[in-house]
Amino acid sequence: MTLLEHLQELRSRVAWSGAAVMAGMILFFIPPVGFASIDFLLRPATEQISNFRAQAISPMENIVVYFRVALLGGLALGMPMVVYQVLRFVAPALTPRERRWLLPVVAGSSLMFFLGLAFGYYVMLPAAYGFLFKFGNQFADINPTISSYMDLTTRLLLVSGVVFQTPILIMGLAKFGIVSARKLWHWWRWALLGAFVISAVLTPTPDPVTQTLVAAPMVVLYFVGIGLAWLVRR
Repeated sequence: MTLLEHLQELRSRVAWSGAAVMAGMILFFIPPVGFASIDFLLRPATEQISNFRAQAISPMENIVVYFRVALLGGLALGMPMVVYQVLRFVAPALTPRERRWLLPVVAGSSLMFFLGLAFGYYVMLPAAYGFLFKFGNQFADINPTISSYMDLTTRLLLVSGVVFQTPILIMGLAKFGIVSARKLWHWWRWALLGAFVISAVLTPTPDPVTQTLVAAPMVVLYFVGIGLAWLVRR
């Protein structure tokens, strides 16, 4: 393929991915679904503060939050198509045997993304807000705006979903012979350091609790990736 043909192919894959995300967003634009999703994302805060109620200080704030939550829902529902289109773009460079891994990788990557969202919601958010809402509350009451709260919540959920892609990424690199289980095992100290550096970059808060909640599963998933690398390159 020429460079222009590669660009046209890339445009097609991006268009299909964008259409999948938009289709998922349409579902969350339905008011009952959208408002229920916002209420669902507010629960980690209401479980920490019984009378918690976020505030909106601008007329457009609630609408912006509504779109942000819809975008998160669209990304979650469209993730299988996004991963599939990425793999289809690189498929011409793969051998017929390697192409048989496309659908299993799409299924595994999508599953790990949803597991990451679940981990972020049920483990990361309660622990993070339990620390953030109680730290220094003797000096000031926590009363965030709805936009700042949803910005932090959706970012942590997306970070958690991306972090859970670590084993799939390692398995893919091992499958192509770029890394091996033996090398990965010898690099575990660097992986531990890198996990905390990456968590410091990805997390929008500077507190050590949230950063540890991101780095710890990344380290665990790194060792899971070593196991997968050994399986695909025995």
